[in-house]
Amino acid sequence: MLVVTTPSIPGYRVVRVIGIVSGMSIRTRGFLGRLAAGIEAIVGGRSEAYITELKKAREEALRDLAEEAKRLGANAVVGVNFETSEILEGFLVVTATGTAVVVEKES
Repeated sequence: MLVVTTPSIPGYRVVRVIGIVSGMSIRTRGFLGRLAAGIEAIVGGRSEAYITELKKAREEALRDLAEEAKRLGANAVVGVNFETSEILEGFLVVTATGTAVVVEKES
C-alpha cells in the first residue's frame, strides 16, 4: 500500500478514485507518564513522553487509514493530511485523512 502526502505518485497513474478514507488514534499517558511529562515541562525542552505518544498515535492513524483503503479495494492513498488535537487533559487525538485510489505503474 502506497501512502503519500502528495496529490500524485511519481511513476504511477491514478486509474480509479475510490474516495476519502481516514484513520484515527486517541492516546493518553498514564499517571506516571503524565508525571514525567509534567517534570519535563518544568525543566523545559523536548518532551519525550508526549513525542513518543504522538508517534504511536500517528502510526496507528496511518495503519487504520491504510486498512480502510485496502478494504475498499485501493492500493494507494494520496493527499494524506494529519490533524492533531487534544481532548480533555492529556488525551491526544491524531486523525489521518486522504483519498483512496487505484494506481498502476506508468510504462
